[in-house]
Amino acid sequence: MANIIVVGAQWGDEGKGKIVDVLSERFDVVARYQGGNNAGHTVVVGDEKVVLHLIPSGILRKGKTCVLGNGVVIDLGELIQEMDQLEKLQVKFEGHFFISRRAHLVLPYHKLLDVAHEQRATKKIGTTGRGIGPAYVDKMARVGIRVGDLHQPNLFKERLSQNLAEKRAQYPESKTLSGLEVDRMFEDHLRHFERIRGFLADGSLVLDRFMREGKRVLFEGAQGTLLDVDLGTYPYVTSSSATAGGACTGTGVSPKRIDGILGICKAYTTRVGEGPFPTELTDETGERIRERGAEFGATTGRPRRTGWFDAVGVRYAARVNGFDAIALMKLDVLDGLDPIRVCTGYRYRGETLIELPNETDILAECEPIYESLPGWTESTVGALEEKRLPPTCQAYIRHLEELVGVPFTLISTGPRRDQTIVRSNPLWDSWGLA
Repeated sequence: MANIIVVGAQWGDEGKGKIVDVLSERFDVVARYQGGNNAGHTVVVGDEKVVLHLIPSGILRKGKTCVLGNGVVIDLGELIQEMDQLEKLQVKFEGHFFISRRAHLVLPYHKLLDVAHEQRATKKIGTTGRGIGPAYVDKMARVGIRVGDLHQPNLFKERLSQNLAEKRAQYPESKTLSGLEVDRMFEDHLRHFERIRGFLADGSLVLDRFMREGKRVLFEGAQGTLLDVDLGTYPYVTSSSATAGGACTGTGVSPKRIDGILGICKAYTTRVGEGPFPTELTDETGERIRERGAEFGATTGRPRRTGWFDAVGVRYAARVNGFDAIALMKLDVLDGLDPIRVCTGYRYRGETLIELPNETDILAECEPIYESLPGWTESTVGALEEKRLPPTCQAYIRHLEELVGVPFTLISTGPRRDQTIVRSNPLWDSWGLA
């Protein structure tokens, strides 16, 4: 039995959806532990491209069970749209999908507050406007509304009215908040509730039962380590715990039940929204990586910022998460680039830094220290064996491993689930995945 956490090692968008889809064949259950529909996981199955925002990508594997944990915030309307999309692809939910009653709701006023706060802010965060941050704010302020609260309509309506009155007082200038109707929100959510009530469960208890039965659980997060609310580049972060620790608090599973942690990173770096990005490329090379890597947000369509691989950031992510292994994504995007640069440290006011600074304003002033490595001209797209990769490409992979200090056990050479190199490693045997 192996229960594994999948964690992004950069600023999100690393390709977790594909890896969860690839690995879910060898697992019984996939559990989502944080975030909301502000992130999209793209999976390509054959010629079909599927973008999932809430439901774990393991749902696309026949017979697999998916769980939305208590750490997730859920927009019920968006969830139902996603379920409708998947049902058209013949996905069966009955008996294979569970929603934690403790998961908090993203309500219409959260989305309006998200936009209003960003407009007010002197320093923009670059949120998606999906209401995720305000939903987590209410959760921490202990005024949030959970999915299970819909079992008591009268209490739900009372708390809905109180919260809306409070938000209107907070933003008296907002005409959109003034225009929201409690009765309409109440009726809409009771209708949504009827659609999903059969899937509600004690998520922690469900996962415990599965694990006691010897089933393997794969824990899937959204965003990445550098966007974690505690350990990321604050305040330019998400509003939840995107690191491995969040998997336990976000599902109600003991850390003792976790057998391994798999990090996911790209062969380069991307970031969406505001915040420091030491290796960012704003030239033709950056644009080439963006176009070749299709670096546009799955949720918003916004172009992602692109840059060279930052070994400092990934090494930091490896330390705070305790990665046992890493999946290296989008290697093929670097085909034809020569030289390829890798950031091994930062310069800050005459000093050399080899660790990620805690202070975001310091990181914003850091200049990358680069190593230049030879590129390769041959195509790596679809390669299934490491020996098929160009020698300089193999050397690039080995050098990144040395810099990060963690072995790369999976190497992605294209968007499809079958375009993946699985390297022989004792770790897979210990996890029972060989």
